[in-house]
Amino acid sequence: MDVVIALGMNGIVWGLIIALIALGLSIIFGLLDIINIAHGDFFMVGTVLAWFVLQTTGNYWLAFFIVPIIGFGIGALIEYSVIQPIKNAAALSIVATFGLSIILQESVRATYGAAPTRLVPPITGTIPMFGLEYEIYRLFAAAVSIFAIALFFGFLHRTKFGTWMRAVRFDPEMATAMGIPARKIYMVTFAIGFAMAALGGVVAAPITTVDFQGGVDILPFCFMAVIIGGLGNLEGTVAAAVMLAFFEGVMASFFDPTIARIGSLCLMSIVLLIRPHGIFAGATR
Repeated sequence: MDVVIALGMNGIVWGLIIALIALGLSIIFGLLDIINIAHGDFFMVGTVLAWFVLQTTGNYWLAFFIVPIIGFGIGALIEYSVIQPIKNAAALSIVATFGLSIILQESVRATYGAAPTRLVPPITGTIPMFGLEYEIYRLFAAAVSIFAIALFFGFLHRTKFGTWMRAVRFDPEMATAMGIPARKIYMVTFAIGFAMAALGGVVAAPITTVDFQGGVDILPFCFMAVIIGGLGNLEGTVAAAVMLAFFEGVMASFFDPTIARIGSLCLMSIVLLIRPHGIFAGATR
């Protein structure tokens, strides 16, 4: 029973981190109609940049502020140079972002190396919870993820730029006619998506490994969260990510992790058979 509780809690923590990453994928798809195959590698870049900040400054806390800013800048550059020329071409977006994924992986492998690295959490120790000694850093990671997700929704619903983003998502032609800078919205949206994935990498780096292929396993999980949550439904994406990760965590206490992932895929298939547009169908406006 202790193992089930521990893995279930780990699943919730990991689900919140995945929710943060998947939100970036969801807003890129929802606003730009881009199927971003490289999104898992945005997460991977975040973990490597966190490692780099730690090596150069000796202070991991700086990574929580520096890496999202760097991710935002890289995301804006990628949107301008790669995404903008293929806007409104879904098939080309798959090819272009797949190529971008390879470029990011090989660039990191060439500079960082191929050997995975583990980082020591900036907060060590455990705390009693549900009869277990649970890692404090995992609770901190969950808190940071919740804060970042809440901050994003506050930005989306309480700021002028967030209102512009929702307006462009709802009716881009009308938004442009009303003077909203759609071109700027597209760039900033993609940059925010990269920054959120990079922040997820910073949060997750001490829990997982830093590896140039670290985004390979993240991408399908994010897509599952987006699909089950309902395409375009940001709140649904968050709920689906936590639900899937908790489900996998509990499954992993009884079965091999591979079987647990197969179980998640089966769950997604069942959901899509019952509700083809996802559990929380409908776009967030």
